[in-house]
Amino acid sequence: MSELRSALDALAAEDLHALSDGQVLDRTAELVTLRNRLDAELTRTVRHGELTQAPEHDGIRTMRSWLVGHARLAPTEASRIVRSGRALELFPALAAGFAEGAVTAAQMDVVASKIGSVELAKAAGQGIDLAPFDEAWTTVAAEASHQTLVAAVQAFEDALDPDGPEPDPTEGRRLSIAKHADGTVTGRFDLDAVGGEKVQAAIESIVQADRPKGDERTRAQQNADAFVQLCDNQLAGGSLPTLRTVKPHVVVTVDLEDLVDFGAGPDAARTGFGATLSAARARWVACDSTITRIGLGPDRLPLDVGRTHRVVLPHLRKAVENRDGHCVFAGCGAPTHWCDVHHLVEWVNGGETSLDNSALLCERHHTKVHHGFRVQRDDGAPPGHRWRTWRPDGTEILIDHRCSELLPEVRPGRSGGR
Repeated sequence: MSELRSALDALAAEDLHALSDGQVLDRTAELVTLRNRLDAELTRTVRHGELTQAPEHDGIRTMRSWLVGHARLAPTEASRIVRSGRALELFPALAAGFAEGAVTAAQMDVVASKIGSVELAKAAGQGIDLAPFDEAWTTVAAEASHQTLVAAVQAFEDALDPDGPEPDPTEGRRLSIAKHADGTVTGRFDLDAVGGEKVQAAIESIVQADRPKGDERTRAQQNADAFVQLCDNQLAGGSLPTLRTVKPHVVVTVDLEDLVDFGAGPDAARTGFGATLSAARARWVACDSTITRIGLGPDRLPLDVGRTHRVVLPHLRKAVENRDGHCVFAGCGAPTHWCDVHHLVEWVNGGETSLDNSALLCERHHTKVHHGFRVQRDDGAPPGHRWRTWRPDGTEILIDHRCSELLPEVRPGRSGGR
């Protein structure tokens, strides 16, 4: 182990800037092989620890729990290592390729996660020798793409029971959501082919409908924005099941002092699921929401609850949608059903909830406007009656003045940036 640490220290000390592009790629390939070998040795050691009940030494029942608690691995990663360890003796050719560095940990798990006790029992009952498949999968893993191995293992699994009942797609669906200390959320889901197709079709429809000019978001960011928009549309539609007599909605609790203050106010608000928001973010949510005033006593216990009222009533929203047609931020044309009604002068600071004080903004640009950007309606002489946008430094965002001087305002279609 000390020699291994010394070798890693020497690698970390190398000057990568002295390498040519080819040398960088060769070094990367060699490191991948070495990483595979280390993963294989870790997997072999974990399997040995499981067989010898080594975690009992630290008062832990399983190696998975020890990896999560002592090695601080994610539960899914710990499960993968334990699962792969159990497959080592079942597939010796694959295990050898893993130890040599030709097979990755992910490839090992492709087989380990698909060929379990149920599949092994079926193979034994049908007199199927696993050795040829072990050899073939090892070759595929070393020479073909990851997806090719996935397909090969899936074909074997399907062949074990070609005439069996069609599996229930819901049995294999999983969705896990983890909330972090700062309120951000990460998650993972596993879906059957049809369920995955539905999710991809829904998200893709929103991604392809929201492609503004100059968009520098990665595909992953576009997918995430589309997923949030999909949920936003469902919440706004009002057709989701009620929760304890209340329609599902986003709940934000914030003190009045933080709401009226123009400062950022970190950790000033709390959401229904326990996340904390800044006061600026709470004001962003409050622009187009339902407000309930709750009076608290010195001990922070509620003394009275005021009447709940909608900040932007339905008839006003319809008027704003009719006038603006889409998000009014320069270069955007997000449709009305993706937008909030923003108060130019915030209602909590005395701004009227009126047509003149309202603007239609999509989520991304609503956030921008609450963090330094500004939109204002130009009601002057022609070519007036248009929205103008300014950056935080006071400069105006101009898309194309020549066209703006010649063309009438376009609504309710999309902007030229789409």
